Order: sequence, then C-alpha cells, then structure tokens
Amino acid sequence: MSASENHNPTKTAGKGMLILSFTLGLIALTLYFDNLLQKQSNPNRDPITNELLTGGKEVTLQANRQGHYIATGKLNDIPVTFLVDTGATDVAIPLNIANQANLSRGRASQAATANGLVTVYSTEVESLSLGNIVLNNIEASITPSMFNDNILLGMSALKRVDFSQTGSKLTLHQLPN
Repeated sequence: MSASENHNPTKTAGKGMLILSFTLGLIALTLYFDNLLQKQSNPNRDPITNELLTGGKEVTLQANRQGHYIATGKLNDIPVTFLVDTGATDVAIPLNIANQANLSRGRASQAATANGLVTVYSTEVESLSLGNIVLNNIEASITPSMFNDNILLGMSALKRVDFSQTGSKLTLHQLPN
C-alpha cells in the first residue's frame, strides 16, 4: 500500500462527515430528551388560559408525573416556576429569586416546614402572574433555606382565586374586578 492510499482525502472527509453526523445526532437526541423531561416535570410551561364571558379569567393546569401542579409564571415580571402548595400559608420565595425580584426583607420569623423550623422574612410581591391571572400586592415569605428555584404558590395567593381539581387537572378561576 502506498503512502498516498493511506492519506486519501476522500476517506478523511468521509470519516470527518461520519463523526460530524454522529455528533449532530447526539446533540439532537440530547435536546429532544431534555425537552421531553422538562415537559414531564413542568407540563404547564405555557398554561392553558380562558377569558370568560363574565369577564373572569381561568387557567387550567395539568399535574406532572408525580401528581404536582408546576407551572411557569412571573413574579414582578421575572419568569419563575411555581409549585402549587395549598399547605403553604404564604407564597414562599427562595432567596436568589427574591434578590432578582428586588424584594425587601421584612420582619424575621420562624416557619414550620416539612424540614422543620426555618427562618423566613416577610415581604410583599407587587405582581404575580400565572397565565392570564394577575394578582397584585401578595403577602409572601423569603425563605433562604429553599435551595431550588421553585416558588411555593401558597394560600396568600390562592385565597384570591377559586380553584377546583378534577382528575389530573387543576382549574384556577379569577373573578372580574
């Protein structure tokens, strides 16, 4: 075999194209499955909304695989992820999100959580939106011990809407002002 046969430009280009094809295929599969996993964790990245003839607004959420209602929304115009928690007294906000939303720390107090007693700071959220439902001036707690980026959507917000669950769907209904 001559040296020119070992360094055939066509073979080299073919191997390069094969490696490039495999790499692009792996990237495409990674993006596809990452998107699929995100949809399973948060099936409400773009919640279903309705404007009712009565002037009310309605948002319907689908439970995720674990049976939780997780949805994308906004807190003071910052995109966030909410976890609906009827067992939480207040909207509970991790410290890093509170800092992004420029929330001020109010009075410190102790709160009983599933992880025991934690220190929280009172605050007020100017605007909280989920789909087409917008709530203003919501009592909340800044919770430095929360390590994920999910905001617990507690009763300080949920008491301002009617909500009902049917099967794996949760419907939030805001009456007209």
